[in-house]
Amino acid sequence: MSADERRPEGEDPPPREPDRQPRRVTWQKVTFLPAVLAVVLLLTWWWFQQAELDSISKNALANGNVWLRLRQHIELTAISTFFVLIIAIPLGILLTRGKLRRAAPAAMALANIGQATPAIGLLALLVIWLGIGEKAALIGIIVYAVLPVLSNTIAGLKANDPTLLEAARGIGMSPLGVLGRVELPLAVPLILAGVRTALVLNVGTATLATFGGGGGLGDLITTGMTNQRMPVLMLGSILTIALALLVDWLASLAELVLRPRGLEVRS
Repeated sequence: MSADERRPEGEDPPPREPDRQPRRVTWQKVTFLPAVLAVVLLLTWWWFQQAELDSISKNALANGNVWLRLRQHIELTAISTFFVLIIAIPLGILLTRGKLRRAAPAAMALANIGQATPAIGLLALLVIWLGIGEKAALIGIIVYAVLPVLSNTIAGLKANDPTLLEAARGIGMSPLGVLGRVELPLAVPLILAGVRTALVLNVGTATLATFGGGGGLGDLITTGMTNQRMPVLMLGSILTIALALLVDWLASLAELVLRPRGLEVRS
């Protein structure tokens, strides 16, 4: 006889425990990649301690040049990503409103042109126009990374269930209220995926800033290549890869934390 059959008539069943949602961030997610990167960087440091560097390699790495280039690379990535966000997300919202929807294909085509253009060619044109310096490099990186955030913002807002939006309007929400409390939260996963893609793109594209005088880890890579100094080339490459993986890891954590809980599938 089951527990329901043994329960007297009229007695309410005991309350069920609420389904537990899976934890968003596990300790494996938090620790695995940083641990791997720490091991790689420690091995790289140990290798440099054993390597015999000639005067050209020592000059390329002396006077805190490595930390300077790493800081410049992080600055280029952070500043360009900030401007990508404040350009692409509001523009994506506008292109899903009213009459501006007709301009969405043209805006997407323009963004596609920006990313389809070879990055080094785009940077060369900007240097001719703006001159050598960080400004040209930043504009080039921004133009190259706008597409994934813009396209994901538009796609996320268009994918919302119309019945939910009608229900929100039916209970008296203003257009801004519907956007802020219904549309954007539902579109957050796609928008964050676009931001994550843009971040990794920016880290990679920032290595080309060296050709426009923007600095960054690309300086170490080009110095190692032009002077045929493998230690300098390897250091610049390893630091760039490690930074890209670290940025992608941080973005994946932010994607998990910022994802609305209502969109998670219970196990």
